[in-house]
Amino acid sequence: MGNPTRRAFTLAALAAVTTTASAGTGTAAAAGRHRAGPAEMRGMWLATVANRDWPSRPGLSAARQRDELLGLLDLAVRNRLNTVMFQVRPTADALWPSPYEPWSQVLTGTQGESPGWDPLGTAVTEAHARGLELHAWFNPYRVATHSDLGRLVPEHPARRHPEWVVPYGGKLYYNPGLPEVRAFVQDAMLDAVRRYPLDAVHFDDYFYPYPVAGQTFDDDAAYDAHGGGHPSRAAWRRANIDLLVLETAERIKAIRPTTQFGISPFGVWRNASTDPLGSDTRALQSYDDVYADTRKWVREGWIDYLVPQLYWNIGLAAADYATLVPWWADVARGSRTRLYLGEALYKAGDPAQPAAWQDPAELSAHLTLAADFPQVRGHVYFAAGDVAADRVGAMARVVADHYALPAAAPRRATGAGVPAPGAGPRSRGPVT
Repeated sequence: MGNPTRRAFTLAALAAVTTTASAGTGTAAAAGRHRAGPAEMRGMWLATVANRDWPSRPGLSAARQRDELLGLLDLAVRNRLNTVMFQVRPTADALWPSPYEPWSQVLTGTQGESPGWDPLGTAVTEAHARGLELHAWFNPYRVATHSDLGRLVPEHPARRHPEWVVPYGGKLYYNPGLPEVRAFVQDAMLDAVRRYPLDAVHFDDYFYPYPVAGQTFDDDAAYDAHGGGHPSRAAWRRANIDLLVLETAERIKAIRPTTQFGISPFGVWRNASTDPLGSDTRALQSYDDVYADTRKWVREGWIDYLVPQLYWNIGLAAADYATLVPWWADVARGSRTRLYLGEALYKAGDPAQPAAWQDPAELSAHLTLAADFPQVRGHVYFAAGDVAADRVGAMARVVADHYALPAAAPRRATGAGVPAPGAGPRSRGPVT
């Protein structure tokens, strides 16, 4: 999630296997203080990579950028949403004055050039003024959406440490297998937790890169140096991502105990044809393809919430929304980790999508179906630009059918810590 390549990959993967103005400043703030409905997540991703949702183009004045950003927060309020997942570290860069990484080029068009204001700081203050939560969305390992290290500013950490970088699929990535990389990316991201009262730290589905046919992610040296004790390279890669997740969770709680930690992975953990614990799907598998053991993170209660990206329609043979909702609900049963569902608003009304997505009622039907599963605590929509465009009125239908009253986002129980590895779920006894 977060750029056109990711969207295209999702579609291609399934094909291969058969793949939120002030509505008013005063009124919005009051709505935030006087909630009427039960707590549920009503989120909106606000993507900045490649200027997907914001800013509309690089190089706008600080005042214009700020106006656009506030307009998107007002959009969330108008649609009775309560949370914005704001992408603040799209490619090993920053939308705040970071001492670790350069200013993002999506702001000025030039990496490292100050935009003359603080987008993240402003977003936090203005979201809270509107009764919205602000979840800062980080991509841990993606360095660049091109493969030329020389295009990065000279002071970029990847230029100073080229040994940390792996080119793959026309892009640059930090190597998740290097302990020094894992420590650095955590330091860079957690700087924002120290500076701002973030409601949450949010990761999406990028860990190891998605597979590219005919290419190999070259981590041989890292595996030789650090892979001992693991039965296979795949198990070692999963352990590297597990460490990133567990260490990040622990460090967030140490820095700012009220800040949550959530992740939005690819919607399929494993297919049942590969693992009897998997879902009845025929799709890419996060466990095997990006080395993200998402089921474990929920079962072990390492994170506060999970938002699997269920970007498929009801009835799709390869990955049916109606099959995946109960599967994920079962995974979340008994866990301290709350389950929200990622919704593909970007597909609604897209003529390239199947007929189901031309129906304005498809997305509303998702919420109706999910309401039968008490483990599902809300939904998050990809993405802000699509909430604004609402090509066939799918978002308006969701609001009319399901969001008649405002609602607060669920909050982590005060004092809930991160269980030790292997400790299992935090409630209702053992869960296998």
